[in-house]
Amino acid sequence: MASRANQRVLLGCALLCAAALPCADSSRLKAAESPPQPSVASAGFPTASAARLAGDGKQTRFILDIDQAVTFRAVTLAEPYRVVIDVPQVNFQLPAGTGAGGRGLVKAFRYGLVMPGGSRIVFDLTGPAKIANSYVVEAANGQPARLVLELEEVDRTAFVSSLAPEIRPELRPAIADPPPATVPASAHPEAGQKADGRAVVVIDPGHGGIDNGTQSSGESEKNLVLAFGVALRERLEKTGKYRVVMTRDDDTFIPLNDRVKVARGLKAALFVSIHADALPRAEGDAQGATIYTLSDKASDAEAQRLADAENRADAIAGFNLAEEPTDVADILIDLTQRETRTFSSRFARLLMGEMKSTVRMHKHPLKSAGFRVLKAPDVPSVLVEIGYVSNKGDLEHLVSEGWRSKAVGAMAQAIDGFLAKRMATAGSSN
Repeated sequence: MASRANQRVLLGCALLCAAALPCADSSRLKAAESPPQPSVASAGFPTASAARLAGDGKQTRFILDIDQAVTFRAVTLAEPYRVVIDVPQVNFQLPAGTGAGGRGLVKAFRYGLVMPGGSRIVFDLTGPAKIANSYVVEAANGQPARLVLELEEVDRTAFVSSLAPEIRPELRPAIADPPPATVPASAHPEAGQKADGRAVVVIDPGHGGIDNGTQSSGESEKNLVLAFGVALRERLEKTGKYRVVMTRDDDTFIPLNDRVKVARGLKAALFVSIHADALPRAEGDAQGATIYTLSDKASDAEAQRLADAENRADAIAGFNLAEEPTDVADILIDLTQRETRTFSSRFARLLMGEMKSTVRMHKHPLKSAGFRVLKAPDVPSVLVEIGYVSNKGDLEHLVSEGWRSKAVGAMAQAIDGFLAKRMATAGSSN
């Protein structure tokens, strides 16, 4: 029987191949792709070593140097104007800062894993453009293989008419369905361990894959919060009291709605989403951990800014998704939702009490806003910003194993206290 890792890679490849995107001339191409990451091995995958842009506002060319030819699919998207290139898994070894700046028709571009076995490059455009040509050049004469994308400026009317009917903005506001979340098979009772009566805790490290989250001094939010999430899982599993599931345990992108579905599908007792914020330089400095719960109205402007930024995660990966699942929209006024919010707020207060004695907290540590990832109507959920990567002191803490151990210990203590009381209450009511 195939190993779990092989199953996930094969599934990712199948999903990628099934995606309804225009395909380049496959007779000219081959296969592969993946960026550096904690758990997904890069051995055996093609390596991209350099990327560059050339041209002007009329015609722009993108060139990716890679050690072997790859198959790919390219598509243009509207609102905002973007180009998405999907390739099999590639190991991106590009110089730091690659893609942060643009040229010609490209404002910037980003790249990374979107599922095991599949990677993506997303270009943010300055305006409407069409793909004039796209192809792969085989390695020759000492030069690496190259993936080439050529863009040409067009007006909006020509751009929209060039889109496939199902992705034209006037016909469909949400562009394409995302691939299912690449959650470990053990996350699903029927595929892994049987339900054993223990409370399920879902840990959700934010961002991942193509979505780096915030970045500062060479550190990416996606890596910092994954390390924190893994440490928290290990701490909780040592107690033997809980079944702990992570929405991602490697550098894979997981759509927001799929993160919520994991918690709901497992009937989780608690969902904890881990993030690390950053303030734009123009907005000054902030420090310390903050705990967010769901509300229809943000508690302050900063909470609204953060919710807006986090809710754009799916668009960052290349596709705009529906605002929220219909089952959530239908149940928002239900008593279950109100009770869940009460439990979420109770846990947030307990967590603040535990954390403030061990780690630095924000001056306003409890906030609320409309985070999509917190919208499970029947699972108590919080989003914890463990610090600001834009603050020098916080960043030093975030990369420190000593600080992480203290913060994880405080969080585990709060989870233990919250679930012990809730399980006792549930038991007495039976």
